[in-house]
Amino acid sequence: MTGRARSVWRCQQCGFVAPKPGTCPDCRRATGALLVLVEERPRPSGPRPSPTRSRPRPLAEVPLVEATRLRTGLGELDRVLGGGVVPGSLVLIGGDPGIGKSTLLLQAARALAAVAPPVLYVSAEESAAQVKLRAERLGVPGDGLLLWSETDLGAVEAELDALAPRVLIVDSIQTVYLPEVESAPGSVAQVRECGARLMALAKARGVATFLVGHVTKEGTLAGPRVLEHLVDTVLAFEGEQHHAYRVLRAVKNRFGSTNEIGVFQMGARGLEEVRNPSGLFLAERPRDAPGSVIVAALEGTRPVLLELQALVAPAAFGSPRRTVLGADYNRVCLLLAVLDKRAGVPLATQDVFVNVAGGARVVEPAADLGVVVAAASSYTDRPVRGDVVLVGEVGLTGEVRAVTGLAARLAEAAQLGFRQAVVPRSNLEDGQGWPLEVRGVATVAEALDLLLG
Repeated sequence: MTGRARSVWRCQQCGFVAPKPGTCPDCRRATGALLVLVEERPRPSGPRPSPTRSRPRPLAEVPLVEATRLRTGLGELDRVLGGGVVPGSLVLIGGDPGIGKSTLLLQAARALAAVAPPVLYVSAEESAAQVKLRAERLGVPGDGLLLWSETDLGAVEAELDALAPRVLIVDSIQTVYLPEVESAPGSVAQVRECGARLMALAKARGVATFLVGHVTKEGTLAGPRVLEHLVDTVLAFEGEQHHAYRVLRAVKNRFGSTNEIGVFQMGARGLEEVRNPSGLFLAERPRDAPGSVIVAALEGTRPVLLELQALVAPAAFGSPRRTVLGADYNRVCLLLAVLDKRAGVPLATQDVFVNVAGGARVVEPAADLGVVVAAASSYTDRPVRGDVVLVGEVGLTGEVRAVTGLAARLAEAAQLGFRQAVVPRSNLEDGQGWPLEVRGVATVAEALDLLLG
């Protein structure tokens, strides 16, 4: 496959040619005139496609092809992908340096090499010896897995006919390059062109392709935004540096839901799947501690119990501090204002610190009631019972609104030994049975009276 011909910009006065738009530097030095370069598009080469090759057709007549998904051997990864990787799909995995992206893909390659050999692993950042050392530590056999330390994507394309892989892993998209693109590896032009070339290869050959992507200091994927629009699936691999667990989220998925998460724990033998994330996050929670509450979050179809901690202390300076870890800062500030205005808990002169214990993260509104109760518990120095779980969204008028998936949340709480749940009253229906005692509340003030007296 040859590279796409690119436009050039030419000066109509002296014939100067540049790869990007601008003004002619030769004419500017000679005469001082600012002559704008004119774009010249290359003429298409080869036979033009026949107009009868593809025609519009009614939606009902479009054939539907059911693709058999390939299991990666990691149940948590398959869950996030929607049941496995689709042949011909392009998957981009991003995360902080050292989070375990290469380890995750190497472990997935172990199972893929057994069910869909061969698997080609192109390492553009590490040498083949370095990858071999990691593979031996993870116990990855060499059968069906081809390893190649190469940065020239053109060379990789040339070998695909001979190798005929069913799965291709490129680590990473920022370090491979195309020789015909006149820019350094990792530049916007290189990343865009390499991503487009790999997408064309994946679709034309039916090769399931994984790309590793770098992230910026803000945590977003580096490179042009068009890369995220180009690929089929974008996965974010998250985790705190000082915690052993990792969370895999789907930011975009054309073949499944974006609400599922996969939880892993980094060990001596690589990434280990966590079948019960709630038990992991609640393993070290204190009993009867003011400012500590348990909330039931819902990640896709998976309920997860998390510990929310709040610490309220008198402000040492004129302006009180608000520090939030693991939750949305603006939403927490909103909830503290509701607690002050609607429930009469004076926080205008108090520093408030909110943390999701264990380095977890919760963004859904169903955790609002937990944030409010935790802050009030810390301010009054009154603990909430350790066998109570909280669920509910809080509005600006102090009302507690209904949430989705309440049955799944309460079933997870009952399985872990919780005996009571405080939920929105509007979620309760007459005659409906629950696996634990359920108390409904309509306002924040009512919830505080019930839980803190």
